[in-house]
Amino acid sequence: MELAKELKNFIKGDVENSDEVLTKYSRDASLLEVRPEVVIFPKNKEDVCNLVKWVNEENVKGGKYSITARSAGTCMAGGAIGESIILDFTKYMNEIKSVERVTPFEILPKYPNAHNVKITGSGIVMPGCFYRDFEMATLKENLLLPCYTASKSINAMGGMVGNNSAGEKTLNYGKTEDYLKEVKIVLSDGREYTVSSLSKKELYAKIAQGDYEGDLYKNLYALIKDNFAEIEKAKPNVSKNSAGYFLWNVWNPETEVFDLPKLIVGSQGTFGIVTEATFHLVDVKKESKLAVIFMKDLSRLGELVDTILPFNPESIESYDDATMKLAIKFFPDFLKNKGLWGMLRFMWSFWPEAIMMLTSGMPKLILLVEFAGDSEKEITKDAKKLIEKVAPFNFNARITRSKTDANKYWDIRRESFALLRKHVKDKHTAPFIDDIVVRPETLPEFLPKLQKILNIYPITYTIAGHAGNGNFHIIPLMDFKDVNTSKIILDLSKKVYDLVLEYKGSTTAEHNDGLIRTPFLKQMYGEGIYGLFVETKKIFDPKNIFNPGKKVALGESGAGTEEYIKTHIIDEGHSQSHKI
Repeated sequence: MELAKELKNFIKGDVENSDEVLTKYSRDASLLEVRPEVVIFPKNKEDVCNLVKWVNEENVKGGKYSITARSAGTCMAGGAIGESIILDFTKYMNEIKSVERVTPFEILPKYPNAHNVKITGSGIVMPGCFYRDFEMATLKENLLLPCYTASKSINAMGGMVGNNSAGEKTLNYGKTEDYLKEVKIVLSDGREYTVSSLSKKELYAKIAQGDYEGDLYKNLYALIKDNFAEIEKAKPNVSKNSAGYFLWNVWNPETEVFDLPKLIVGSQGTFGIVTEATFHLVDVKKESKLAVIFMKDLSRLGELVDTILPFNPESIESYDDATMKLAIKFFPDFLKNKGLWGMLRFMWSFWPEAIMMLTSGMPKLILLVEFAGDSEKEITKDAKKLIEKVAPFNFNARITRSKTDANKYWDIRRESFALLRKHVKDKHTAPFIDDIVVRPETLPEFLPKLQKILNIYPITYTIAGHAGNGNFHIIPLMDFKDVNTSKIILDLSKKVYDLVLEYKGSTTAEHNDGLIRTPFLKQMYGEGIYGLFVETKKIFDPKNIFNPGKKVALGESGAGTEEYIKTHIIDEGHSQSHKI
């Protein structure tokens, strides 16, 4: 059977299997390459439903087809690549259905430093919509989805749901899981269902249906209730986590609410295919001010973060000296598209840093503490109080004078990954330990141990991240011509994750497991909880047709195992593989 020709018989969208298309879709932003058989650009939900039904029918006849949902393809964990059928939603299923204001109400994101957040709006969007387009629509109503990522100019909404994404504002606002109100999802029977939180009465009514949907709710509710204590104990004690399935977030015995969207978020398309998502939105704060702290050593980082948190900043971001040196070395990149006047202003804005480095040397870590509100006077006052409070630490610190002054720091923070992959010859970015998280108070002990492990290996790397959450992104550069590369990746992963778990952290705070971290989920959670993840996957997807090998290692291909990683690391022949 010619697969593409067969699919065109019932798919209204586009079906592609040219070498050019298959090569492009063999890669996302990870260090892995997996070639699919065909790529489909579905026109509508009917295409998705019909495809799922067809895959089921063909697999009964002996076929081995599976479906991997993909939007922007920016996943750094290999979550958007697969060996069979890729569904790309960005071409057709990219509509913004509505953005509107709602009667305000409050939510409390479940993070140690988060505060009550007032929800003032709602937005309904298809998975292929880019966040940048959704943000333009929300800003017209003075609304915002605050869990956006650092890559918000290139990522899409389906990926945010699949990965349980987060970013600069997570410290105060929480993650995607806190803003996902409802989803429409095509499940393994080939039908689209609307999934939202249910009261106990509504849950029992679902179970009483006695049909496919009712049995799914019944089996999942039983799994969670029967293992409730073990599941609660397994929840990582960190401010954010994207590892595994979030079973601990579904059933709340106190409120008697069964919130299934909080399990679907972060599941990386392994339960079904999301066709629409409804998000809570917040008001945009009119003003912002950035305080910058230049740390000459890391020994008091935890204490410094503890000092900053009571000021309730919007975010606490960071990057290391290697990132700063990279920005200095490739400074012309930041001047592009700014125009003559913009270029001069941008260059002039660096004079405080130039003087500081000449007199005090290069800082080991730069902290960006952002304040936001509706009054510039008030947030400037808060920033000044913070500078006074941290003065005893004897670190250089300043308050930015303008948006241009502040944006240069954000440019460095956001663009370091792009600079690495663009300029360093003969080596390529290798994201695999790129999203670790520990509790912030452990950082003074944790970071030196982490750097000691990293320095064992012949790699160049940068460290940046969300210091307020204890979440750091480590991006190594590696030579894929070296036969030892795959061994280094697996050895280094184990050592780093051993250290992370010693400090009760998580292997991924926001980038998710994908292919690259799924083999380490047993190491993180143990056999018992991992077994519950396997059972959860079977409840939703008993025939393993949705994105196999991510979250749990199922399937004959070996996807989701260490051996699979070894055999699918990108080779030197595709040196530009990480460009989106």
